[in-house]
Amino acid sequence: VQLVESGGGLVQAGAALRLACAAAGRAVSTDTMGWFRQPPGKEREFVARISWSGGSTYYADSVKGRFTISRDDAKNTVYLQMNSLKPEDTAVYYCAAARGLRGWISREYAYWGQGTQVTVSS
Repeated sequence: VQLVESGGGLVQAGAALRLACAAAGRAVSTDTMGWFRQPPGKEREFVARISWSGGSTYYADSVKGRFTISRDDAKNTVYLQMNSLKPEDTAVYYCAAARGLRGWISREYAYWGQGTQVTVSS
């Protein structure tokens, strides 16, 4: 499956962005979909994930209450709504997919997009 992220950009602190991840090649309706990010000079870190049914979501503490992950299986797309953005949210954001129910560990995800840059200015 190929994953393509979109929606990144440069915004001021307090603004909102919605990232989208479109999957192609096969349906991802039975995959766990996740968002990860890599801040400048740091390692990739978990942001959020949503189960194949959409009934289970899980967030990193740093984004809980500000970010919302959702999916539209009819469009084979997963979204990350990011509100109240902070400068520390600046990173390349990656979409990932994995068969079955997965958690926050990046190596559990077999498929990755190329990433989209999000920059939050203070």
